[in-house]
Amino acid sequence: MTECNQLDFGFHPIQRRGVVGRFDGGSITSDAGALLLREVELRTGIVKQFAACFKDYRDPELIEHTLETLIAQRVHGLALGYEDLNDHDQLRADPLLALVVNHPDPLGARRRNERDRGKALAGKSTLNRLELTPATADASSRYKKIVYDRTAVEALFVELFLQAHATPPSEIILDLDATDDPVHGNQQGRFFHGYYREYCYLPLYMFCGEHLLCARLRPANIDGAAGALKIVRRIVERIRAQWPTTRIILRGDSGFCREHLTAYCEEHGLYYVFGLARNSRLEAELAAEMAQAEAQYKATHQAARVFKDFVYQTRDSWSRPRRVVGKAEYLEKGANPRFVVTNLPASEQDARTLYEDTYCARGEMENRIKEQQLFLFADRTSTATMRANQLRLWFSSVAYVLMHALRRLGLHDTELQSATCQTVRLKLLKIGAQIKVTVRKVWLSLAEGYPLKRLFAEVCRRLQALPLRC
Repeated sequence: MTECNQLDFGFHPIQRRGVVGRFDGGSITSDAGALLLREVELRTGIVKQFAACFKDYRDPELIEHTLETLIAQRVHGLALGYEDLNDHDQLRADPLLALVVNHPDPLGARRRNERDRGKALAGKSTLNRLELTPATADASSRYKKIVYDRTAVEALFVELFLQAHATPPSEIILDLDATDDPVHGNQQGRFFHGYYREYCYLPLYMFCGEHLLCARLRPANIDGAAGALKIVRRIVERIRAQWPTTRIILRGDSGFCREHLTAYCEEHGLYYVFGLARNSRLEAELAAEMAQAEAQYKATHQAARVFKDFVYQTRDSWSRPRRVVGKAEYLEKGANPRFVVTNLPASEQDARTLYEDTYCARGEMENRIKEQQLFLFADRTSTATMRANQLRLWFSSVAYVLMHALRRLGLHDTELQSATCQTVRLKLLKIGAQIKVTVRKVWLSLAEGYPLKRLFAEVCRRLQALPLRC
């Protein structure tokens, strides 16, 4: 290919003043705000603890990129908006990202091969081998030698949740939900899902408020609640081991209203609030209230709701009668009955409060799942195996935990305390800066026109006031 040696780019002048562009600005980054993520990591150890869930069989004498650096590069790349491995062929030359992941040679001046000098970090091929390592790999394997421990990774999210609380809360609500993760190739475990009308995975999530506790990738040819009991038991046992007096409520839609889940809660002192799929018997139980709601709607032409609290038992699937709350709602489009089953006592929450304040609040979890899929690329499950795609989901999940820690520790009581990861990224992390590396210091000259200087300084002050994690 013909090489272009042009250094100046002449643009249309402004009045009598010429406009000239040059690629001579030195090392410039658009992600200078990622230094805040570095401060978060130094005080929480989120990425470091995640890296501890991997076993590295590589020969230490032959490697240039440590396991922790590889993991941190992938996680921080997602947090900064770089969804593809291909992006890292350019990012590997960014001294700012090398600084954020604590690489000792941010300019890559001491790389062994001359072709790699100036590129401190790993490229797409090295990171790809990290994802594609099979579970059976060991020191005798040729290329792929970094194996993750599934049990350790799943336990880590619960540990990070516990570490985020200085004192045990009096009550927590654990939200369960399954969602679709569309796939567009022949990935292992892909199946057509009739409800979503697409080929997809069916990952299972658990959140407590904004805290992520579980992200399990599953094939789509299973019940939405498949495997939920095992996950609930593991997480509840770990939480109770550290917080024995905390009251736990399990919440989910009708897809999780299963006898084994409700019975487990009743036998182990948990409370639950689950949606209940409607049927002719339930609708008959709510008939009078529905007629009342219809009459109110016709009189006012406004949506009307009437609630009923009653005891119900299925003919075959339930082992005992249970408390059910029915919502008789009439809208412009007609009747909209809904039902919830719970073991919370009526003396504590009446029917309206239980449905509107407790059950409907589960919708916030759906926002967290969307945030992870849309802005942290949890749906980039395009590799061939489920094992590799599960790791991609975990990379996204750790990036979410890191971004949430930034909100929790640095952005509370600010204009961005409830902002999505995307908003935080665009307003706080995407800052232009010039980088100069000397023997003793790394100088970052941030853009003078950055409009949120005071907020950035305040977040930096808050984070640096926290103790470093040993």
